[in-house]
Amino acid sequence: MKRLLLTVCIGATGFAMQAQTYETKFARPLGDVLNDISTRFNVRLKYDVDTVGKVLPYADFRIRPYSVEESLNNVLAPFDFKIVKQNNTTYKIKSYEYARRTDEDGKKLLAYLSDLYSDKKAFGLRKDSVRREVRERLVLDEAFEKCVDNPKIQLSKVRRYNGYSVQNFALETYPGIYVCGSIYAPLTKGKHPLIICPNGHFNQGRYRTDQQQRLGTLARMGAICVDYDLIGWGESEKQVGKEAHHTSQAHTDQILNGLLILDMMLKERKDIDTSRIGVNGGSGGGSQTVLLAALDDRFTASAPIVSLASHFDGGCPCESGKPIQLAGGGTCNAELAAFFAPKPLLIVSDGGDWTASVPSLEYPYLQSVYSFYDAADQVRNIHLPTERHDFGPNKRAAVYDFFADVFHLDRSKIDESLITIVPEETLQSLPIKR
Repeated sequence: MKRLLLTVCIGATGFAMQAQTYETKFARPLGDVLNDISTRFNVRLKYDVDTVGKVLPYADFRIRPYSVEESLNNVLAPFDFKIVKQNNTTYKIKSYEYARRTDEDGKKLLAYLSDLYSDKKAFGLRKDSVRREVRERLVLDEAFEKCVDNPKIQLSKVRRYNGYSVQNFALETYPGIYVCGSIYAPLTKGKHPLIICPNGHFNQGRYRTDQQQRLGTLARMGAICVDYDLIGWGESEKQVGKEAHHTSQAHTDQILNGLLILDMMLKERKDIDTSRIGVNGGSGGGSQTVLLAALDDRFTASAPIVSLASHFDGGCPCESGKPIQLAGGGTCNAELAAFFAPKPLLIVSDGGDWTASVPSLEYPYLQSVYSFYDAADQVRNIHLPTERHDFGPNKRAAVYDFFADVFHLDRSKIDESLITIVPEETLQSLPIKR
């Protein structure tokens, strides 16, 4: 019997370096290959992944002498790693993220989507089909069926401040489970617009200072505003635990909560103008804003803040836990936002996060869709190129200006210094009786 003799040596990594032959699949340690690419192309590689013990078959055949990026993509693909270009000489190596892509991916997707419809009729057919599938992928109707028929609503005493009031609530959703939040309302009489305000992943949740400033100011301006806890945050955490937030069910339940709160407000209050119903949230709350506005025709104005992109679906399971982006053969948050046409839409973006592409990519796409309805002027983008990911003063100012325009609110009441900032426990709902 003939024996195949292999030349074996031990490299610096401790890997048994077999001969570079067909029989050994030309295998090399991944770390060594990446070091070679770094030296060959004179680039710096930063790591968010562990390459120890990982061996790459056909290693050197994956390298393209004319392109560092093609080489890195070829080398990393078998391990579900990817590169993120930080500058012309630096790349970060990260695990594959299904919810995050590149600006170029977003550009290609929007071009593909734009080819699917060239007029109002074609877009309407696409909208109806994708909305139905998104709802199905969220398993939203089944969630509604599990909700209590006659939900308990617990309300705190109304607290009065300078030009507005605040009342806490606890609304029963599933049997024995409550979504808790606060209602900020004007002190003036008459019919008022309503703005549902889903919360994002900002520190201190809905109890933080800028949240109270925004909702209190909008209430002083004449709008009723409602915020509520994320699943697994605030008073929700006390009921279902912190880890409930990092589940696909949170994706469904947060949309469910927003719609149930809208139902509650319209049923329980007689001072709401149903022709003026808005939705406004930032970051993860912006993702909810897009989805709520896309799924429920009762909303008449939408303002997702520092969230919208064609190449990022949201990095938390509460935003992308259910595969809604696969609806219609492939969609994205920009197309879901476009389904709101021709109603007023505000997109606030900045230069310090994934929304940096909005002025050149998502906003022109949205204008194109809105033009099918002769309503390109109904979508606006406020871009803050020197700012980063937050709900800071300029973002809030854009929100005030937008709702003052579309809901005819009183601009003279904009003065955040007049908002009373209260501790978290003051905004918590009444004790829930089991």
